[in-house]
Amino acid sequence: MARIGIIGSAGRMGQALVDAITAAGHELAGGIDQGGDALALAKESDVLVDFSAPAALEFNLDAAIHAGTPIMVGTTGLAERHHWLVDAAAVSIPVLQTGNTSLGVTLLAHLVREAAARLGEDWDIEIAETHHRMKVDSPSGTALLLGEAAAAGRGVHLKDAAVRGRDGVTGAREAGTIGFAALRGGSVAGDHTVHFLSDNERLSFTHMAENRAIFARGAVRAGAWLIGKEPGRYTMAEVLGL
Repeated sequence: MARIGIIGSAGRMGQALVDAITAAGHELAGGIDQGGDALALAKESDVLVDFSAPAALEFNLDAAIHAGTPIMVGTTGLAERHHWLVDAAAVSIPVLQTGNTSLGVTLLAHLVREAAARLGEDWDIEIAETHHRMKVDSPSGTALLLGEAAAAGRGVHLKDAAVRGRDGVTGAREAGTIGFAALRGGSVAGDHTVHFLSDNERLSFTHMAENRAIFARGAVRAGAWLIGKEPGRYTMAEVLGL
């Protein structure tokens, strides 16, 4: 049984995480939100699960480092600077950062990477995602995660291959690029499809999230898995043994 602390407990994921912690047989060490004492929570927890906001990440990582507590970061909308902070924290403590904690999406990313590695550049890659009207970042963290998987399969950097949104006379599609399209509306928890399109045939991988509980279950599993690990930056794929 692990004592799990929640950062961002009043957010959309908060109650789902509480339910998932109980269902998995673990103990809730406590929860905080903006203005809460992250260091005190870290000292009371075997692991922290952070679903707060990018602006709070540096403070939360510092608290985890000072307490020597592993941290699972599920916050999306991170910039390059935030990833530097995660890398720096991973020198001192175990850190798992991901754009999606769903076990199904984790397996999907593995399949996307494998497909991208085996199909040539004559197969165009397009990633489409749909989320609820309240989502503030685009493309979603999951879409970017899948894009990173596709880019890794092709041995390129996503920042060099990504095309985000097309409008007006854009010209013919450039070979080797990875396209993104985002839809927002209703109460959709999260739908993602990665299309591989070639002449006369198409291959598509789709994941549809019906409830935020799937992300909470994955986050709890990942957090518990982190306990006892050596300092370093870990992935959801490692949690599944991929």
